[in-house]
Amino acid sequence: MEPITTIQDLRLLAKRRIPRAIFEYADRGSYDERTIAANRADLAALKLRQRVMIDVSQRSLATTIAGEPVTMPLAIAPTGLTGLYHRDGEICGARAAQAAGIPFCLSTMSICSIEDVAAAVAKPFWFQLYVMRDRGFAQSLVERAIAAKCSALVLTLDLQIQGQRHRDIKNGLSIPPRLTLANALDIATKPAWAMGVLFGKRRTFGNLAGRAPGSDSLTTLSQWIAGQFDPSLSWRDVEWIRNIWPGKLILKGVLDVEDAKIAAGTGADAIVVSNHGGRQLDGAVSSISALPGIVEAVGDRTEILFDGGVQSGQDVLKALALGARACLMGKSFLYALGAMGEAGVTKAIDIIRGELDVSMALTGVTDVKSVDRNVLAQSGTGLSGAAASVAAAVATGQPGAQASAAASAA
Repeated sequence: MEPITTIQDLRLLAKRRIPRAIFEYADRGSYDERTIAANRADLAALKLRQRVMIDVSQRSLATTIAGEPVTMPLAIAPTGLTGLYHRDGEICGARAAQAAGIPFCLSTMSICSIEDVAAAVAKPFWFQLYVMRDRGFAQSLVERAIAAKCSALVLTLDLQIQGQRHRDIKNGLSIPPRLTLANALDIATKPAWAMGVLFGKRRTFGNLAGRAPGSDSLTTLSQWIAGQFDPSLSWRDVEWIRNIWPGKLILKGVLDVEDAKIAAGTGADAIVVSNHGGRQLDGAVSSISALPGIVEAVGDRTEILFDGGVQSGQDVLKALALGARACLMGKSFLYALGAMGEAGVTKAIDIIRGELDVSMALTGVTDVKSVDRNVLAQSGTGLSGAAASVAAAVATGQPGAQASAAASAA
Protein backbone atom coordinates (compact mmCIF):
# COMPACT_ATOMS: atom_id res chain seq x y z
CA MET A 1 0.00 0.00 0.00
CA GLU A 2 1.27 3.47 -0.86
CA PRO A 3 2.01 5.83 2.04
CA ILE A 4 -0.98 7.75 3.41
CA THR A 5 -0.14 11.45 3.03
CA THR A 6 -3.49 13.22 2.61
CA ILE A 7 -7.08 13.07 3.84
CA GLN A 8 -8.03 12.07 0.28
CA ASP A 9 -5.82 8.99 0.63
CA LEU A 10 -7.83 8.02 3.70
CA ARG A 11 -11.07 8.75 1.86
CA LEU A 12 -10.18 6.40 -1.00
CA LEU A 13 -9.07 3.68 1.41
CA ALA A 14 -12.33 3.97 3.36
CA LYS A 15 -14.29 3.75 0.12
CA ARG A 16 -12.67 0.36 -0.53
CA ARG A 17 -12.99 -1.00 2.98
CA ILE A 18 -16.51 -0.14 4.14
CA PRO A 19 -19.94 -0.68 2.54
CA ARG A 20 -21.05 1.86 -0.01
CA ALA A 21 -24.16 2.86 1.97
CA ILE A 22 -22.06 3.67 5.04
CA PHE A 23 -19.36 5.49 3.06
CA GLU A 24 -21.82 7.65 1.15
CA TYR A 25 -23.68 8.58 4.34
CA ALA A 26 -20.62 10.72 5.14
CA ASP A 27 -19.42 11.49 1.65
CA ARG A 28 -22.58 12.85 0.04
CA GLY A 29 -24.96 15.75 0.64
CA SER A 30 -28.62 16.63 0.29
CA TYR A 31 -30.63 17.09 -2.91
CA ASP A 32 -28.39 18.29 -5.80
CA GLU A 33 -25.36 18.56 -3.49
CA ARG A 34 -24.58 22.15 -4.47
CA THR A 35 -23.81 23.25 -0.91
CA ILE A 36 -21.52 20.35 -0.10
CA ALA A 37 -19.60 21.15 -3.31
CA ALA A 38 -19.47 24.86 -2.42
CA ASN A 39 -17.96 24.08 0.98
CA ARG A 40 -14.91 22.57 -0.68
CA ALA A 41 -14.75 24.85 -3.73
CA ASP A 42 -14.89 28.08 -1.75
CA LEU A 43 -12.21 26.92 0.67
CA ALA A 44 -9.99 25.84 -2.21
CA ALA A 45 -10.46 29.16 -4.01
CA LEU A 46 -9.11 31.24 -1.12
CA LYS A 47 -5.42 31.94 -1.73
CA LEU A 48 -2.70 32.16 0.88
CA ARG A 49 -0.05 34.88 1.00
CA GLN A 50 3.46 33.43 0.80
CA ARG A 51 6.07 35.28 2.88
CA VAL A 52 9.84 34.76 2.91
CA MET A 53 12.92 35.54 5.01
CA ILE A 54 11.03 35.58 8.32
CA ASP A 55 12.41 33.63 11.26
CA VAL A 56 9.88 30.82 11.75
CA SER A 57 12.18 28.41 13.56
CA GLN A 58 10.00 28.44 16.70
CA ARG A 59 6.31 27.74 16.05
CA SER A 60 3.30 26.96 18.23
CA LEU A 61 -0.08 25.48 17.32
CA ALA A 62 -1.36 25.53 20.92
CA THR A 63 -4.52 27.52 21.66
CA THR A 64 -7.82 27.17 23.52
CA ILE A 65 -11.29 26.13 22.40
CA ALA A 66 -14.17 27.26 24.61
CA GLY A 67 -11.61 27.88 27.33
CA GLU A 68 -10.09 24.41 27.05
CA PRO A 69 -6.33 24.19 26.29
CA VAL A 70 -5.66 22.25 23.08
CA THR A 71 -2.54 21.34 21.13
CA MET A 72 -3.97 22.67 17.88
CA PRO A 73 -7.13 24.51 16.70
CA LEU A 74 -9.06 21.38 15.73
CA ALA A 75 -11.85 19.27 17.23
CA ILE A 76 -13.60 16.12 16.04
CA ALA A 77 -17.17 17.02 15.08
CA PRO A 78 -20.22 15.02 16.20
CA THR A 79 -21.14 12.42 13.57
CA GLY A 80 -24.01 9.95 13.54
CA LEU A 81 -23.55 6.19 12.99
CA THR A 82 -19.83 6.51 13.77
CA GLY A 83 -19.62 3.00 15.22
CA LEU A 84 -20.68 1.60 11.84
CA TYR A 85 -17.54 2.99 10.19
CA HIS A 86 -15.38 0.86 12.44
CA ARG A 87 -15.94 -1.34 15.45
CA ASP A 88 -16.51 0.92 18.49
CA GLY A 89 -15.79 3.90 16.28
CA GLU A 90 -16.75 6.53 18.85
CA ILE A 91 -14.31 5.07 21.36
CA CYS A 92 -11.60 4.97 18.67
CA GLY A 93 -12.22 8.64 17.88
CA ALA A 94 -12.27 9.70 21.52
CA ARG A 95 -9.03 7.88 22.27
CA ALA A 96 -7.25 9.34 19.25
CA ALA A 97 -8.45 12.84 20.12
CA GLN A 98 -7.40 12.45 23.75
CA ALA A 99 -3.91 11.30 22.72
CA ALA A 100 -3.63 14.24 20.32
CA GLY A 101 -4.81 16.79 22.88
CA ILE A 102 -7.91 17.95 20.99
CA PRO A 103 -11.66 17.71 21.80
CA PHE A 104 -13.89 14.86 20.67
CA CYS A 105 -17.65 15.39 20.36
CA LEU A 106 -20.04 12.45 20.71
CA SER A 107 -23.30 12.59 18.76
CA THR A 108 -26.75 11.87 20.16
CA MET A 109 -27.04 9.45 17.22
CA SER A 110 -23.86 7.55 18.07
CA ILE A 111 -23.57 3.78 18.17
CA CYS A 112 -21.52 3.66 21.40
CA SER A 113 -23.33 5.39 24.26
CA ILE A 114 -22.22 8.30 26.43
CA GLU A 115 -21.42 5.80 29.18
CA ASP A 116 -19.47 3.50 26.81
CA VAL A 117 -17.18 6.34 25.76
CA ALA A 118 -16.82 7.77 29.27
CA ALA A 119 -15.64 4.38 30.53
CA ALA A 120 -13.02 4.14 27.77
CA VAL A 121 -11.24 7.50 28.11
CA ALA A 122 -9.65 9.43 30.95
CA LYS A 123 -10.45 12.98 29.80
CA PRO A 124 -13.90 14.60 29.47
CA PHE A 125 -15.36 14.85 25.96
CA TRP A 126 -18.09 16.99 24.40
CA PHE A 127 -21.64 15.75 23.86
CA GLN A 128 -23.87 16.89 20.99
CA LEU A 129 -27.59 17.13 21.67
CA TYR A 130 -30.62 16.99 19.39
CA VAL A 131 -33.63 18.40 21.21
CA MET A 132 -36.36 15.95 20.25
CA ARG A 133 -40.14 16.19 20.58
CA ASP A 134 -39.87 14.18 23.78
CA ARG A 135 -38.39 16.90 26.00
CA GLY A 136 -38.18 14.48 28.91
CA PHE A 137 -35.89 12.26 26.89
CA ALA A 138 -33.81 15.26 25.81
CA GLN A 139 -33.45 16.28 29.45
CA SER A 140 -32.36 12.74 30.34
CA LEU A 141 -29.60 12.97 27.74
CA VAL A 142 -28.39 16.23 29.29
CA GLU A 143 -28.42 14.60 32.73
CA ARG A 144 -26.38 11.67 31.41
CA ALA A 145 -23.87 14.08 29.86
CA ILE A 146 -23.56 15.81 33.24
CA ALA A 147 -23.05 12.46 34.98
CA ALA A 148 -20.35 11.56 32.43
CA LYS A 149 -18.61 14.90 33.21
CA CYS A 150 -18.78 16.03 29.59
CA SER A 151 -16.83 19.28 29.27
CA ALA A 152 -19.18 20.96 26.76
CA LEU A 153 -22.65 20.50 25.34
CA VAL A 154 -22.96 21.10 21.58
CA LEU A 155 -26.56 21.94 20.73
CA THR A 156 -27.38 21.39 17.06
CA LEU A 157 -29.79 24.02 15.74
CA ASP A 158 -30.22 23.13 12.06
CA LEU A 159 -32.04 19.79 12.08
CA GLN A 160 -35.62 20.72 12.91
CA ILE A 161 -36.58 19.02 9.63
CA GLN A 162 -34.27 16.61 7.87
CA GLY A 163 -33.09 17.46 4.36
CA GLN A 164 -33.39 14.58 1.90
CA ARG A 165 -30.18 12.80 1.01
CA HIS A 166 -30.92 10.95 -2.20
CA ARG A 167 -27.97 8.56 -1.96
CA ASP A 168 -29.04 7.32 1.49
CA ILE A 169 -32.45 6.39 0.10
CA LYS A 170 -31.00 4.73 -3.01
CA ASN A 171 -28.52 2.80 -0.85
CA GLY A 172 -31.22 1.58 1.53
CA LEU A 173 -29.89 3.71 4.39
CA SER A 174 -33.35 5.06 5.11
CA ILE A 175 -35.47 5.15 8.24
CA PRO A 176 -36.59 2.46 8.80
CA PRO A 177 -33.58 0.68 7.20
CA ARG A 178 -34.15 -1.07 3.90
CA LEU A 179 -32.03 -4.07 2.92
CA THR A 180 -31.45 -4.30 -0.83
CA LEU A 181 -29.72 -6.99 -2.87
CA ALA A 182 -27.03 -4.48 -3.85
CA ASN A 183 -26.08 -3.50 -0.31
CA ALA A 184 -26.30 -7.11 0.90
CA LEU A 185 -23.79 -8.14 -1.78
CA ASP A 186 -21.63 -5.13 -0.97
CA ILE A 187 -21.48 -6.08 2.72
CA ALA A 188 -20.56 -9.65 1.74
CA THR A 189 -17.44 -8.30 0.02
CA LYS A 190 -16.34 -6.47 3.21
CA PRO A 191 -15.88 -9.37 5.67
CA ALA A 192 -13.29 -7.59 7.84
CA TRP A 193 -15.63 -4.64 8.32
CA ALA A 194 -18.64 -6.89 8.96
CA MET A 195 -16.86 -9.02 11.57
CA GLY A 196 -15.52 -5.96 13.32
CA VAL A 197 -18.90 -4.27 13.60
CA LEU A 198 -20.59 -7.56 14.52
CA PHE A 199 -18.36 -7.97 17.56
CA GLY A 200 -18.38 -4.32 18.60
CA LYS A 201 -20.07 -3.12 21.77
CA ARG A 202 -23.26 -2.15 19.92
CA ARG A 203 -24.93 -2.24 16.50
CA THR A 204 -27.71 0.27 17.11
CA PHE A 205 -28.01 3.74 18.67
CA GLY A 206 -26.39 3.33 22.07
CA ASN A 207 -27.78 6.51 23.61
CA LEU A 208 -31.32 5.39 22.81
CA ALA A 209 -31.11 1.68 23.59
CA GLY A 210 -33.32 0.67 26.49
CA ARG A 211 -34.43 4.26 27.00
CA ALA A 212 -36.43 5.29 23.93
CA PRO A 213 -39.81 3.71 23.14
CA GLY A 214 -39.43 0.58 21.03
CA SER A 215 -35.66 0.45 21.43
CA ASP A 216 -35.75 -3.34 21.50
CA SER A 217 -36.58 -3.29 17.79
CA LEU A 218 -34.36 -1.48 15.29
CA THR A 219 -37.28 -0.83 12.93
CA THR A 220 -39.52 0.51 15.70
CA LEU A 221 -36.64 2.59 17.09
CA SER A 222 -35.90 4.04 13.67
CA GLN A 223 -39.54 4.97 13.21
CA TRP A 224 -39.51 6.68 16.61
CA ILE A 225 -36.37 8.65 15.65
CA ALA A 226 -37.95 9.72 12.35
CA GLY A 227 -40.84 11.24 14.28
CA GLN A 228 -38.65 12.95 16.85
CA PHE A 229 -37.23 15.79 14.75
CA ASP A 230 -39.21 18.78 15.96
CA PRO A 231 -40.14 21.67 13.61
CA SER A 232 -41.46 23.63 16.58
CA LEU A 233 -37.99 24.18 18.08
CA SER A 234 -37.27 27.80 18.90
CA TRP A 235 -34.81 29.99 20.79
CA ARG A 236 -36.90 29.31 23.91
CA ASP A 237 -35.59 25.75 23.80
CA VAL A 238 -32.02 27.06 23.76
CA GLU A 239 -32.83 29.07 26.89
CA TRP A 240 -34.27 25.92 28.48
CA ILE A 241 -31.09 23.96 27.71
CA ARG A 242 -28.95 26.81 29.02
CA ASN A 243 -30.86 26.60 32.32
CA ILE A 244 -30.43 22.84 32.80
CA TRP A 245 -26.86 22.52 31.47
CA PRO A 246 -24.24 23.89 33.91
CA GLY A 247 -21.19 23.74 31.67
CA LYS A 248 -19.88 25.19 28.41
CA LEU A 249 -22.59 25.56 25.75
CA ILE A 250 -21.76 25.55 22.04
CA LEU A 251 -24.45 26.29 19.42
CA LYS A 252 -23.85 24.50 16.13
CA GLY A 253 -25.47 25.23 12.77
CA VAL A 254 -25.44 29.03 12.46
CA LEU A 255 -25.10 30.39 8.91
CA ASP A 256 -26.90 33.74 9.06
CA VAL A 257 -25.76 36.99 10.69
CA GLU A 258 -29.13 37.66 12.32
CA ASP A 259 -29.20 34.15 13.78
CA ALA A 260 -25.64 34.65 15.02
CA LYS A 261 -26.69 37.80 16.88
CA ILE A 262 -29.52 35.93 18.59
CA ALA A 263 -27.22 32.99 19.38
CA ALA A 264 -24.62 35.29 20.93
CA GLY A 265 -27.38 36.82 23.05
CA THR A 266 -28.14 33.44 24.66
CA GLY A 267 -24.84 33.51 26.50
CA ALA A 268 -23.42 30.59 24.51
CA ASP A 269 -19.70 30.06 24.97
CA ALA A 270 -19.19 29.44 21.24
CA ILE A 271 -21.03 29.36 17.92
CA VAL A 272 -20.20 26.90 15.16
CA VAL A 273 -20.61 28.38 11.69
CA SER A 274 -21.91 25.34 9.81
CA ASN A 275 -24.35 24.21 7.13
CA HIS A 276 -24.42 20.62 8.46
CA GLY A 277 -21.81 19.53 5.95
CA GLY A 278 -24.09 20.36 3.03
CA ARG A 279 -26.57 17.77 4.27
CA GLN A 280 -29.52 20.04 5.07
CA LEU A 281 -30.50 23.11 3.01
CA ASP A 282 -29.06 22.58 -0.46
CA GLY A 283 -28.38 25.90 -2.14
CA ALA A 284 -27.29 27.52 1.12
CA VAL A 285 -24.02 29.43 1.11
CA SER A 286 -20.78 27.67 1.97
CA SER A 287 -19.71 27.85 5.59
CA ILE A 288 -16.51 29.70 4.69
CA SER A 289 -18.39 32.46 2.84
CA ALA A 290 -20.69 32.95 5.84
CA LEU A 291 -17.84 33.03 8.36
CA PRO A 292 -16.49 36.61 7.93
CA GLY A 293 -19.86 38.32 8.37
CA ILE A 294 -20.63 36.35 11.51
CA VAL A 295 -17.19 37.12 12.95
CA GLU A 296 -17.74 40.80 12.18
CA ALA A 297 -21.17 40.79 13.83
CA VAL A 298 -20.56 38.79 17.02
CA GLY A 299 -16.90 37.78 17.19
CA ASP A 300 -16.33 40.17 20.09
CA ARG A 301 -19.21 38.61 22.07
CA THR A 302 -18.64 34.87 21.69
CA GLU A 303 -16.10 32.44 20.29
CA ILE A 304 -16.55 31.45 16.65
CA LEU A 305 -15.78 27.91 15.48
CA PHE A 306 -15.87 26.70 11.88
CA ASP A 307 -17.26 23.53 10.30
CA GLY A 308 -17.68 22.78 6.62
CA GLY A 309 -15.26 21.01 4.31
CA VAL A 310 -12.10 20.93 6.45
CA GLN A 311 -9.77 18.38 4.88
CA SER A 312 -6.31 19.93 5.28
CA GLY A 313 -4.17 22.15 7.42
CA GLN A 314 -4.49 24.82 4.74
CA ASP A 315 -8.28 24.75 5.22
CA VAL A 316 -7.80 25.29 8.94
CA LEU A 317 -5.42 28.19 8.31
CA LYS A 318 -7.92 29.88 5.97
CA ALA A 319 -10.74 29.59 8.50
CA LEU A 320 -8.51 31.03 11.23
CA ALA A 321 -7.57 33.88 8.89
CA LEU A 322 -11.27 34.73 8.52
CA GLY A 323 -11.76 34.88 12.27
CA ALA A 324 -12.50 31.35 13.51
CA ARG A 325 -10.87 30.27 16.78
CA ALA A 326 -10.75 26.63 15.65
CA CYS A 327 -12.24 24.12 13.22
CA LEU A 328 -14.26 20.93 13.47
CA MET A 329 -13.71 17.97 11.16
CA GLY A 330 -16.52 15.51 10.49
CA LYS A 331 -16.18 13.86 7.09
CA SER A 332 -12.38 13.71 7.38
CA PHE A 333 -12.77 11.94 10.71
CA LEU A 334 -15.15 9.34 9.27
CA TYR A 335 -12.92 8.73 6.23
CA ALA A 336 -10.00 8.10 8.57
CA LEU A 337 -12.02 5.86 10.85
CA GLY A 338 -13.38 3.80 7.97
CA ALA A 339 -9.93 3.47 6.47
CA MET A 340 -7.85 2.46 9.48
CA GLY A 341 -9.82 2.72 12.72
CA GLU A 342 -8.15 4.54 15.61
CA ALA A 343 -4.80 4.56 13.80
CA GLY A 344 -6.51 6.26 10.86
CA VAL A 345 -7.95 9.00 13.07
CA THR A 346 -4.50 9.58 14.58
CA LYS A 347 -3.10 9.74 11.06
CA ALA A 348 -5.71 12.30 9.95
CA ILE A 349 -4.97 14.53 12.95
CA ASP A 350 -1.24 14.26 12.27
CA ILE A 351 -1.74 15.12 8.59
CA ILE A 352 -3.72 18.26 9.39
CA ARG A 353 -1.31 19.22 12.18
CA GLY A 354 1.70 18.92 9.86
CA GLU A 355 0.05 20.82 7.01
CA LEU A 356 -1.06 23.62 9.34
CA ASP A 357 2.42 23.91 10.83
CA VAL A 358 4.16 24.11 7.46
CA SER A 359 1.56 26.45 5.96
CA MET A 360 1.89 28.80 8.92
CA ALA A 361 5.65 28.88 8.44
CA LEU A 362 5.36 29.60 4.71
CA THR A 363 3.00 32.50 5.42
CA GLY A 364 5.43 33.91 7.99
CA VAL A 365 3.42 33.07 11.12
CA THR A 366 4.91 31.48 14.23
CA ASP A 367 1.95 31.37 16.64
CA VAL A 368 -1.45 30.03 15.59
CA LYS A 369 -3.15 32.48 17.94
CA SER A 370 -1.81 35.38 15.85
CA VAL A 371 -3.18 34.17 12.51
CA ASP A 372 -5.30 36.86 10.88
CA ARG A 373 -6.43 37.93 7.40
CA ASN A 374 -2.87 39.00 6.57
CA VAL A 375 -2.13 35.37 5.66
CA LEU A 376 -4.61 35.62 2.77
CA ALA A 377 -3.61 36.94 -0.64
CA GLN A 378 -5.22 40.32 -1.30
CA SER A 379 -6.44 39.50 -4.78
CA GLY A 380 -7.28 36.58 -7.02
CA THR A 381 -9.26 34.67 -4.45
CA GLY A 382 -11.15 32.91 -7.22
CA LEU A 383 -14.44 32.99 -5.33
CA SER A 384 -17.57 33.91 -7.22
CA GLY A 385 -20.57 36.07 -6.34
CA ALA A 386 -21.22 36.91 -2.70
CA ALA A 387 -18.36 34.69 -1.53
CA ALA A 388 -15.92 36.72 -3.65
CA SER A 389 -17.22 39.95 -2.11
CA VAL A 390 -16.71 38.56 1.37
CA ALA A 391 -13.19 37.39 0.64
CA ALA A 392 -12.22 40.64 -1.06
CA ALA A 393 -13.54 42.69 1.85
CA VAL A 394 -11.60 40.56 4.34
CA ALA A 395 -8.39 40.71 2.34
CA THR A 396 -8.51 44.50 1.93
CA GLY A 397 -9.60 45.16 5.50
CA GLN A 398 -12.87 46.95 4.76
CA PRO A 399 -15.29 46.07 7.58
CA GLY A 400 -18.20 47.94 6.02
CA ALA A 401 -17.81 46.10 2.74
CA GLN A 402 -17.37 42.87 4.65
CA ALA A 403 -20.61 43.34 6.55
CA SER A 404 -22.45 44.27 3.36
CA ALA A 405 -21.08 41.28 1.49
CA ALA A 406 -21.90 38.99 4.42
CA ALA A 407 -25.47 40.23 4.44
CA SER A 408 -25.84 39.47 0.74
CA ALA A 409 -24.21 36.08 1.21
CA ALA A 410 -26.67 35.19 3.94
